[in-house]
Amino acid sequence: MTVNVTPLHDRVLVRRLEEKETAKGGIIIPDTAKEKPHEGEVIAVGAARLKRAIVSRSTLKVGDRILFGKYTGNDIKIDDQEYLILRERKILVKLSGMAKAASGKK
Repeated sequence: MTVNVTPLHDRVLVRRLEEKETAKGGIIIPDTAKEKPHEGEVIAVGAARLKRAIVSRSTLKVGDRILFGKYTGNDIKIDDQEYLILRERKILVKLSGMAKAASGKK
């Protein structure tokens, strides 16, 4: 069964992007020693934020890569897939094409 999730207001649904399993020196990092990644892909975006009768549209769109804080948002699980719901203002950076190329990821 497929579940459609639409975040409300200024919330964003994010799928965490997994980090590499080996370090630069070739050391394999076990799952127990890994931290949750702070980089993700936007899966869904809420409609807008209302503040003092002014509607602010989101600057994010589905497919954007973002960076967010370590203790930000709420983890949820949908159809055995883990996601994160967070407020748009808690997102630190939206990665552009230059940042993707510089990090060596596509």
